[in-house]
Amino acid sequence: MIIFKTIRWKNLLSTGNAFTEIKLNRSPSTLIVGENGGGKSTLLDALCFGLFGKPFRSINKPQLLNSINKKNLLVEIEFDIGGKDYKIVRGIKPNIFEIQSGGEVINQDAAARDYQKYLEESVLKLNYKSFTQIVILGSASFTPFMQLPPFTRREIIEDILDIQIFTTMNTVLRDKMNELKDSLHDADGKLQVLKQKATIQKEYVDTLEANKEKRVDEIISRIEDGELSITRFQGLVAALEGEKITHEDAKAALGDLATKQKKLESFKTKFSTQLRDLQKEVAFYNETDECPTCQQGIAHDHKETIVSSRQEKIEELSSGMDKLQEEFTKLEELIAENETLSEQISELSAEIITNNNEIIVQQRLIQALNLELNDITTKTADIDEEKTKLKSYAKEVLAQNEEKARLNEEKHYMEVVSTLLKDTGIKTKIIRQYLPVINKLVNKYLQAMDFFVQFNLDEKFDETIKSRHRDDFSYASFSEGEKQRIDLALLFTWRTIAKMKNSVATNLLILDEVFDSSLDNNGTDYVMTLLDTVGEDTNVFVISHKGDQLFDKFRSLIKFEKKNNYSEMVV
Repeated sequence: MIIFKTIRWKNLLSTGNAFTEIKLNRSPSTLIVGENGGGKSTLLDALCFGLFGKPFRSINKPQLLNSINKKNLLVEIEFDIGGKDYKIVRGIKPNIFEIQSGGEVINQDAAARDYQKYLEESVLKLNYKSFTQIVILGSASFTPFMQLPPFTRREIIEDILDIQIFTTMNTVLRDKMNELKDSLHDADGKLQVLKQKATIQKEYVDTLEANKEKRVDEIISRIEDGELSITRFQGLVAALEGEKITHEDAKAALGDLATKQKKLESFKTKFSTQLRDLQKEVAFYNETDECPTCQQGIAHDHKETIVSSRQEKIEELSSGMDKLQEEFTKLEELIAENETLSEQISELSAEIITNNNEIIVQQRLIQALNLELNDITTKTADIDEEKTKLKSYAKEVLAQNEEKARLNEEKHYMEVVSTLLKDTGIKTKIIRQYLPVINKLVNKYLQAMDFFVQFNLDEKFDETIKSRHRDDFSYASFSEGEKQRIDLALLFTWRTIAKMKNSVATNLLILDEVFDSSLDNNGTDYVMTLLDTVGEDTNVFVISHKGDQLFDKFRSLIKFEKKNNYSEMVV
C-alpha cells in the first residue's frame, strides 16, 4: 500500500518562491476551500506533476512555471510503501528528477524516460491513468472511467488488479521471441555452415584415405615389379657370367699366342736368312767358275756337289717355311679367335655390369618404395589430424543441433506463455473472476447513493445498465448528476479492489469540486455517507467552493487565498 505523507511545492502556477506544504496522512478528512484562482486545485497539478511529470489539468508543462519568478519550480512528494520511505523530487529550470529511498538517489544514471518507467512500474505500480482513476475524481480536466475507450478501461482495470505485469511480461516476451527468432535463424545458418564443413571434411578424409590405399597399392605393385626385374636381371647376369667363363676358358685354352707368334717369327726370320744365304750360294756356284779368293777354277763335280747339297737344304728350308706358314695361318686364326673371344668377353662384362647396375637401381627403388610404404602405413599424422578435425566438426554439428533443439523448445514454451499472456489468456481469466465482484461493488455504491439501477461491465468493459423495470440505459443517456454518481461508485469500487490487491492501494483520495457541480443536497449526503465508510486508513481531501456548507462535515480545513499575485495556504 502507498501511504502518501507529505507534498510541498514552490513556483508552481500561482505559488511563489516559498514552499507550500500539506501533510497528506494527518487527517482522515480535509476540506480545501478558496476563491476561484486562489490555488486550491494546485494540489492536484503538483501531485500529478511530481509523480508523473505532467499536470492533472489541461495545462502545458511550461505553463506550470510561475509566470512572475519564471524559475525554480520544485515539487517534493514523500510516501511510504511497505515500510520503505521514498521521496520524489521534480523541478523545472533547472530540470530536476530524483527518486530517493532512505536518503539515497536511486538509479539516476538511467535516461529520463526509463527513470519514469522505473518509478511507475517498479515503485508505484501505477501509471497516470490508473492513479487518476483510483485517487482523484475531478470535475475539470478529468475523464471519468465510463468516458474512456474500452482499451484504456482495460488498461486501468489491469493496473488495479495488478495484472498489468502480464502485459509487460508479454511485451518483454515478444522482444525475447524476436531475439529468439534471430537466434534460431543464426543457429540454423551456423548449423548449415557446420554441416557443410563436416561434409567437405568427410569427403576430404575419404579422399585422403582413398589416395592412401591407391598409393599403397601402387607402391606394392611397383615393389613386386622391381623384384621381378631383379630376378630377371639376376638370371641374365648368371647366364652372362656363365657364358663369360666359357669364353675365358676358351681363351685360356688358346695359350700364349703372342709367344708362339714371336717364336714363329723368329723361326721364319732364321729360315729366311738361311734360305737366302743358300740361294745366294747356289746362285754363286751356278754363275761362277773360279774361286774369287785364289782365282783357281772350281771343279764341275765339286760345284754340282755343293749346289746339290745346298739345293737339298733349300728344299728342306722351303718345306719348313711352308710348314711354318701353315703354323702362321693357324696362329692367325687362333689370334683372330682370341680377339673375338676378348671382344665377346668385354661385351659380356659390360652387359653384366649393365644388368648389375639395373639390379642396384631396382634395389634402391624397392628400398625407397618400402620406406614410403612404411611411412604411409605407420605415419598417418595428416589423416589423423584431418579425422580429428572431422570429429570436431561432428561435435560442433551435434552441439549446434542441441542448441537449435533447445531454442525450438524455448520458442515452444514462449509461444505457450505468450498465449497465456495475451488479453484473451490469463488476464481475461483473472478479469472474469473479478468482474462479478466489480459489478457487485458498483451496484452496492450506487444503491448507497439512492441510485437503483442494475449496472454491469462485460469482458470488453462495455456497460449494460437496466432499471428496475428492465429498461436498457447507457451511461451517456443519464443526467450529469446521475453520471457523477456512477463515476463515484466506480471510483470507490476501484479503491476497494485496489485495497484487496494491496499493491496499488493508497491512503489518498481527492475529490475535486464533486460537491460543486451536479450533485443535489441528497447526492451530497449520499457521498458523505460513502466517505464515512472508507476507513481511518484513508485520507480524504475534498476541494470545494462550498466551504460554508461542508465545513462541519470534515475534521480539518485548508484554505487558499491569493495575496500580491501569489497563492498562499492560510489555514
